[in-house]
Amino acid sequence: MIKLTRIEKTYDSPTGAVKALKGIDLTVKRGEIFGIIGLSGAGKSTLVRCINMLERPTAGQVMVDGEDLTAMNEKELRRVRKSIGMIFQHFNLLSSATVYDNVAFPLRLAKMPEEKIRDKVEPLLKLVGLADKAGQYPANLSGGQKQRVGIARALASDPKVLLCDEATSALDPQTTKSILELIRDINQKLSLTVVVITHEMQVIKDICDKVAVIDKGVIAEQGTVLEVFTNPKEAITKEFISVLLSNDLPTAFRGSVVSDIPTPGSFLLLRLIFLGEKADDPVIAGMIRACDIECTMLFGNLDQIKATPFGRVIVGLTGSETGIQAAFDYLATKDVKVEVIGYVQRHAASAD
Repeated sequence: MIKLTRIEKTYDSPTGAVKALKGIDLTVKRGEIFGIIGLSGAGKSTLVRCINMLERPTAGQVMVDGEDLTAMNEKELRRVRKSIGMIFQHFNLLSSATVYDNVAFPLRLAKMPEEKIRDKVEPLLKLVGLADKAGQYPANLSGGQKQRVGIARALASDPKVLLCDEATSALDPQTTKSILELIRDINQKLSLTVVVITHEMQVIKDICDKVAVIDKGVIAEQGTVLEVFTNPKEAITKEFISVLLSNDLPTAFRGSVVSDIPTPGSFLLLRLIFLGEKADDPVIAGMIRACDIECTMLFGNLDQIKATPFGRVIVGLTGSETGIQAAFDYLATKDVKVEVIGYVQRHAASAD
């Protein structure tokens, strides 16, 4: 659906040329919700604006639904942009126009007859939950309602692609959740391809199928959200994920020296990751019954990545070398990802 090949974007500045994008390759399949995450200044907003050619790349090719946008003139781009909707962080609504008129605005620019505009706008307002707000003005709406107007307006031209540029950054957590649910609902009902630009890993975790991490104008890492969450490879990716999934040692072990070899009285700390149905299985209880070890549960949580259950626990093992090896063998049969933290002494103060 969307294919970016060797995209570069260079800006001129008083101090010389600034490369915002450096050879970006990305492919977004039809119907996917694809997330692009990066820090401020990483190039993510420039990248999304290259998709609809609001920013023309310095080099490279942008293909959308089989058409080469980089080879088009402005008249041809205006035609193609009707199939690419976009919503923004700060809504960009007309303050002097009603909710209805804001949604109708692009249709009036296209000189659509008013009766047909009504047939388009009223169902869209119902879709985004604002059927009762048609006559209201933006000043009377909450932030979430304003973004819903922006979404309805972006859908007015029946786009095939919806670009979301930090669409939830100005919203509180509860409103963010409702807007993400709406975007996911629209993706499913309208078979839209959605590209989400964000600096929040929670947004990626909640609705995206795939994610690309952009850092200093290059793609540092990309893959399915499950792959990236459970096996991040780059430091920037681990930094984003750590906001949601702390890698700190449990309190009783913080400040201790982590060793690769056992010492008297030490625990072998393991971080275990469970996906899908395995997240609900009694794997740890089974391991204790099957192996000659003692196992202490030190940390655990159960969450979801999109609709997939995702469990994460830290356990401390003590026992003989044979028993601990048996525990590793047992876990290997259960499709559990095992990360060895190391041997650590529990603080004496923790027993108080």
